[in-house]
Amino acid sequence: METYSPTLDDVFHALADATRRSVVTRLAKGSASIMELMAPHRLGLPAFLKHIKVLERCGLITTQKAGRVRTCALKQENLLAVEKWFDEQQAVWKSRYDNLDTLLVNLKGNDDET
Repeated sequence: METYSPTLDDVFHALADATRRSVVTRLAKGSASIMELMAPHRLGLPAFLKHIKVLERCGLITTQKAGRVRTCALKQENLLAVEKWFDEQQAVWKSRYDNLDTLLVNLKGNDDET
């Protein structure tokens, strides 16, 4: 299990912000222009572009400019790394709970013998 990953750190930092999570959620449905992504948020273009840069820098999205329109698309690789990390954590905790269940069953069995 990986204990330190700059990629995961960057992705979790990016996803810590509600605006950026909203952008990622929207892009899961398909590519969108900056203006389309910005529409639901009460931000000016410069502030919104900072969010886009954070998402792009950590590898969650890509942007492509065609004329005056910049389009964003989701990159799934780093989201898959996060999913893998969560799966590993889930396995660790499931094992711990299974061990606890076994201990409790054994303790209850010992109580029944007395």
